[in-house]
Amino acid sequence: MNVEQLREYCLSRGGVEEKMPFGKFARRYDSTLVFYVMGHMFCMFDLDDFTWVAVRSTAEEMEEIAINHTAVLPGRKNMRLWLRIALGGDIPDTMILSLVSRAYDIVKDKYSPKK
Repeated sequence: MNVEQLREYCLSRGGVEEKMPFGKFARRYDSTLVFYVMGHMFCMFDLDDFTWVAVRSTAEEMEEIAINHTAVLPGRKNMRLWLRIALGGDIPDTMILSLVSRAYDIVKDKYSPKK
């Protein structure tokens, strides 16, 4: 999978916006592309260093995936419910796309008005 394929997949979901919001905090984050649904982030990756992707997840799903795959990268303190995945590792592209889709659903469900 290349950067454009992942970008197109993220944008194919309904109501998705893409932004590069982190450059204002530090120049080294200028190339981080973030995808939003309902104004909230669900996926991000670095355009210049396309070696990882981060997706929203749940604690349970993160633990299960980390137990079964070595491509899960250590999380960052401020990204508690984000799963960071090394591209080209033991998680196939089809699973990564499923995780992106799941991240979209997690965020959309969380911020959709309750009936």
